[in-house]
Amino acid sequence: MSTMATATTSKVAQFWSDELAARLVRERDRFVISTGITPSGEIHIGHLREVVTAHAVWLSLKELGQEADFHYFADSLDPLRKIYPFLDAKTYAEHVGKPIGKIPCPCGKHSSYASHFVEPFLASLKELGMSPRVIYADEAYRTDGFVEVITIALQQRQRIAEILQKQTGKEIKADWSPFNPICNHCQRISTAVVTGFDSDRKVVSYRCECGDEGEVSMRGGGKLTWRVDWPARWRVLGVTMEPFGKDHSTRGGSYDTGTLISEQVFQYPPPLPMPYEWISLKGMGDMSSSKGNVISIHTILQAVPPEVLRYFILRSHPSKRLTFDPTLPLLNLIDEFDRSIKDATDRPSHLANISNAPSIGIPFRHLVTILQIVGMDERKVGARLQQAGYQVTDPEVLKRYLSCVKNWLERYAPEEVKFSLQEKLPEVADELTVAQRQALKRLAERLQTGMTGDAIHKLVYSIREECELSPQEIFAAIYMVLLGKRRGPRVGMFLSALDRTWVQRRFREV
Repeated sequence: MSTMATATTSKVAQFWSDELAARLVRERDRFVISTGITPSGEIHIGHLREVVTAHAVWLSLKELGQEADFHYFADSLDPLRKIYPFLDAKTYAEHVGKPIGKIPCPCGKHSSYASHFVEPFLASLKELGMSPRVIYADEAYRTDGFVEVITIALQQRQRIAEILQKQTGKEIKADWSPFNPICNHCQRISTAVVTGFDSDRKVVSYRCECGDEGEVSMRGGGKLTWRVDWPARWRVLGVTMEPFGKDHSTRGGSYDTGTLISEQVFQYPPPLPMPYEWISLKGMGDMSSSKGNVISIHTILQAVPPEVLRYFILRSHPSKRLTFDPTLPLLNLIDEFDRSIKDATDRPSHLANISNAPSIGIPFRHLVTILQIVGMDERKVGARLQQAGYQVTDPEVLKRYLSCVKNWLERYAPEEVKFSLQEKLPEVADELTVAQRQALKRLAERLQTGMTGDAIHKLVYSIREECELSPQEIFAAIYMVLLGKRRGPRVGMFLSALDRTWVQRRFREV
């Protein structure tokens, strides 16, 4: 059984990926799910929705007993369209217009610009439990299948132009061609026009803005334009289902034109559509690599367990817009995932058993508190957890979660969550009222070893009523003498993680 088994109980409605897989089985006799992107910049969590969506359907197909292919197409033949903010202008000015699979890597550690972004992305997918078959465009375009569709497209240039003009309403220029040759001289793929082609020799003639004229082979010497390339891929790769962003599903958009070109030019039935909504970044809108308002998958996986990131995407139907907030709401997301593991009988196991990683069984926010008390010392963390009534069943999972907590605190945690225990009684304690001091004294007297966070929370509320304080007043008193500020983590959980003798001594000081 796969790591995301789809066995469900009568309590659970069919999961959305099961519905899509069942439709595909009803309507097609082959199952090839395609995903892809142009790796022109950081591949971020917005891009991840396409791959996670496709992978979920692929798993559902496998569990229906079907043989299915799941691949990722890296469009390494697309040109570098401009100098993005993250690039050095002096270095990359000369490369604008060239295929990104043929220009230098920004860090010098990869074979090309495209590989610089694709390879970390693939490593992240592996960490997320996904390993699609990877296809690079510059390699695929050398195959017989792409040579065949390039020939067909050039021969039916007029029919394609008519489809595009009718669907988009835009006038097609007289020198337009469905094929973009790579100039032999300047190496750009966006500046040459086709002047002829030879179907027998499989070559295309061109004239470039740089003044060069010549021929290129159809085998890797260029690329079909986007609205033609997409349906061409469907035929060559045998695609039967593909997720794509909502922008491609608009009336007259890429999928509509692709469907007509696929049917009327390439004689291939278009794949079943799987449109999805965007993932936006809280406070920054839709993520865009070119604008720089992104969080890379690699970066966020240092602060979020991989199974939680997949859960964030999978728990909602692809048609629902998602907003990712890596600050405080992330703690709620992680704890929600943890609860979903416990509630496996009441949820589709796509969610409950999203990966082999077991539930840690400890609230993430509690680990946030403990780590700030004792640091990354796993032995001390384990002791404090046991003191608070939690059992560490898997030290490796705890280690992984603690690493995530550390990175989250450094990168995304709001200031009100961060704290440090004060070695001496803070000066702000001088502002405490008589009632607040009396409450702390009673709290010191009644705190007992082994009290759980819930028990301490109830005790604090009981003393609050006795001393006629508001919740804000007693909480502030606790934080002021321990942290030197008026706000802090959840009080019961916080006090249960501290050394009881130290807490009692500090409370008695006031």
